[in-house]
This record gives sequence, structure tokens and C-alpha cells, in this order.
Amino acid sequence: MRCTRGARVAFAGGTPKATDGPFTEAKEVIGGYWMIQAKSKEEAVGWAKRCPASDGDVIEVRQVFEMSDFPLDVRKAADNPAVRAQIEKRKAS
Repeated sequence: MRCTRGARVAFAGGTPKATDGPFTEAKEVIGGYWMIQAKSKEEAVGWAKRCPASDGDVIEVRQVFEMSDFPLDVRKAADNPAVRAQIEKRKAS
């Protein structure tokens, strides 16, 4: 999955530098994550730049979608009782 709306913040020499996506899929282990609510990608990158990171660390900023971000037809399909039952069945297995 390509990340087109994200950014990476790399820490080198004490100065954080942001690079806009898209990025190819990551094949490395994720060490952890934070979820923040920001009004824009720029605001999220600003938070990432203030993180206590070591030289050589990289923080990847990605957008998480909320149901309201999807088109109405997708929201209606997700609200269908049959679809919800399938989702619950998968969660249980």
C-alpha cells in the first residue's frame, strides 16, 4: 500500500527534516505508534518534529480515515446489518 498523504520525519544531526510521501510499503518492524488528532498533515508533522527522537530515527506520519471520510454509498454499505454480521463473525474467529 502506497502512502500518498503521509510524511516521514527523519532526525539527523539534531535537526528534524520532513519528507512528503508517497512511500512504498514498509518492510521493517514498527516499534510502536501514537495516534493524534490533527487538523492537517502539517500540524501532525509539527508534532512529529518535536518528538524526543535519537539521531537516525524516523517517524512516519500517516492519515487514519474515519467513517465520515468515506463516500455515502460506502458508509451505507458498512451500516448494512448483513455486512456488520460478517465483520463480527470474522472478529470472533
